[in-house]
Amino acid sequence: MKKEILTQLVAQYESPARIALSRRFPILKRPIISTRRALRILYHVLHPKIRRRISDTFFTHVVARHQSLLRRKLGTSDPRLQEQKIQNLAQAVKRLNGVVIQPGEIFSLWHIVGKPSYKKGYVDGMLLSNGQVVEGLGGGLCQLSNFLCWIFLHAPIEIVERYHHSKDVFPDSGRVLPFGSGATILYNFVDLKVKNTSDVPLQLKIWLTDNHLKGQIVSSKPVFSKFHVYEKEHFFVKKQDAYFRYNEIYRDEKIEGILQGTAKLFTNFAPVLYDIDQGYIEKNNLRLIEL
Repeated sequence: MKKEILTQLVAQYESPARIALSRRFPILKRPIISTRRALRILYHVLHPKIRRRISDTFFTHVVARHQSLLRRKLGTSDPRLQEQKIQNLAQAVKRLNGVVIQPGEIFSLWHIVGKPSYKKGYVDGMLLSNGQVVEGLGGGLCQLSNFLCWIFLHAPIEIVERYHHSKDVFPDSGRVLPFGSGATILYNFVDLKVKNTSDVPLQLKIWLTDNHLKGQIVSSKPVFSKFHVYEKEHFFVKKQDAYFRYNEIYRDEKIEGILQGTAKLFTNFAPVLYDIDQGYIEKNNLRLIEL
């Protein structure tokens, strides 16, 4: 990675070319968000490829599987919020389990889950807002979007809409997946959308155990493609006293062990909000580039 490119990324973060209207005029934030949400609802209803199909009968061919630990140390965050997060996950999982995505159709997380509310059984949990940990309704559903993004990447599915967290908030603690391989969400205009690019129906099977969020992508017929997702060019960037994190996410597709193609999926670049020193770099065997 050339330092010139990294210097440009840091400069774009420090002096963005465009500042959102809601940040320039905070009084407009709520009406702007309300308008965008209303337009999104209409778009989802009218879009011919976005559907909400659920079946109680599950397909039998497993395409991909994944599990995610429910309780994990996240900096100094309150463990109570993790327990409340699990309540929120349980409500969303009820809406997602059994969802069928026909060939060519698009899955929209928010279109299926709907707007969280206390009436629906959601509670306050941990939210990230501008890099700050806050408590809010439906908090913790980002674990669900991260989970879904990862499992979808291991199936014949194309990511249509996905956003990564704009800041690296917590130091790694038992991380097993590449940084930036998930997706952040915000009802309903920061969404996770994927498209079934195969010629067979795919179905989401998802559930909670005492310790894990678990799930599978299953299909009506065997799917012979196997997918491997990995990162390249993973390092931290230091400019004066500020740190940033960079990596690239790739996916290989193989059939019977023969490589069919490699695709670059995401490029992640985010400021680091936790303390980093040389000891942290060495302990975690990380690369560091100084500008």
